[in-house]
Amino acid sequence: MRLFLTVGAAAVALATAAPALAQTTTAPAQDPAAGPPASSAAASSGPGAASTTAAPAATAAAAVAAGQPVKDNTGAVIGSVAEVKPDATGKSMATIKMDDKTFAVDVANLAVQDGATVINATKTELEGMLGAKK
Repeated sequence: MRLFLTVGAAAVALATAAPALAQTTTAPAQDPAAGPPASSAAASSGPGAASTTAAPAATAAAAVAAGQPVKDNTGAVIGSVAEVKPDATGKSMATIKMDDKTFAVDVANLAVQDGATVINATKTELEGMLGAKK
């Protein structure tokens, strides 16, 4: 029961941090077939800019799946996705295995970049939420 409560607390904490992971702009909606807006094309001239404009498209196209490595918000691999399945309410949940701990996170609070699932927390923060003492 204690582990369940800890995992629940971790899920709530990650859910509150998720808006930073899913940042969006207030640009007007446009037809996807029309290509990127002129401001995005001009802004994507630097090496870092390509990832900011491509990330939403990559996230929408790629799904969180079992077997994917999991990276924290620093880019370090911290574990892997053990399984993805709906919970009792039908919400899609990913079970993440990190060292000897497992915890579940709403798939809506995760992103996929370069074939890896990305979580918006550091390994240290996750260990703290799970009560790990290292």
